[in-house]
Amino acid sequence: MTFSVHATAIVDEGATIGEQTRIWHWVHVCAGAHIGRDCSLGQNVFVGNRVTIGNSVKVQNNVSIYDEVHLEDHVFCGPSMVFTNVVNPRSHVARKLEYQNTLVRTGATIGANATIICGHTIGKYAFIGAGAVVTKDVPDYALLVGNPAVRVGWMCQCGVRLPNEGQVSCNACGQAYAIDEEACRPL
Repeated sequence: MTFSVHATAIVDEGATIGEQTRIWHWVHVCAGAHIGRDCSLGQNVFVGNRVTIGNSVKVQNNVSIYDEVHLEDHVFCGPSMVFTNVVNPRSHVARKLEYQNTLVRTGATIGANATIICGHTIGKYAFIGAGAVVTKDVPDYALLVGNPAVRVGWMCQCGVRLPNEGQVSCNACGQAYAIDEEACRPL
């Protein structure tokens, strides 16, 4: 085995798990899941059947990744953040055919206790603050906070907040960006 699984974890036969991935205490990975290499799934994580997780993804404790959620490479999911897959759930109405896709693009960070309402895309290197509730698509490099989440700025690929407008460089890594009211683009 080229990945590690704690004795309390359940990995259903058929799940695809990449090299050097670490699966910790009380995790359940369903049979149809595809998990890349060098990932870490913290304590009490659930991964559904129709889920894809890229390489070098970090999923902290108490996160459930339900069917039709797809995480690209280098995504960070903070402790107890929440994904949904149905907009209008009812216990007495079956809605498995109504699951909506959620895509979290490369390098995005989702803070602790944030909620991602299904059917949306979180852009590359976007940063969702702790406790935020995302109800719409998120642009690349955007910094969102609040309920409902609103954009309050832009973040560098390295995770440092950028000035709000113009041609700027990150104070930490030096990466240059062109920023206006609608977008942040690396130069």
